[in-house]
Amino acid sequence: MADSDLMQLYSRRILALASDIPHLGKLDHATGSAHRRSPQCGSSVTAHVVMHDGRVAEFAQEVRACALGQASAGVLGRTALGRTRDEIASARDALQAMLKSDGPAPAPPFEELEALLPAREFPNRHASILLAWEALLGAIDASPA
Repeated sequence: MADSDLMQLYSRRILALASDIPHLGKLDHATGSAHRRSPQCGSSVTAHVVMHDGRVAEFAQEVRACALGQASAGVLGRTALGRTRDEIASARDALQAMLKSDGPAPAPPFEELEALLPAREFPNRHASILLAWEALLGAIDASPA
């Protein structure tokens, strides 16, 4: 990877998202939790939720990831509350399509994920970018209906 490619990948926008991750930490009273780890890079995310009427009422995340994974978790942290499982899954699917299939950036309120578009050219980073979303979906699934 050339230095210019690396500079583009870790743009100011990505680094700003990575440095401001809402809802970091644990929820002691979570109704569901899930841990996801990328064997490729060692990044990991644990998500904790309290679900109410099919929506994320409370959310916390423990993020140990590269700047790209942190940026993705930052967007998730700003958008998770009040969302249904289907909304989170649709955003994850749109993010994955943007990265792997030249799909468009996810629709609002997830449009900040467009900042991760330069990572499209680096497939070895995709798993880290998707981790927080996978962890949250796992935590929702672990929560009683």
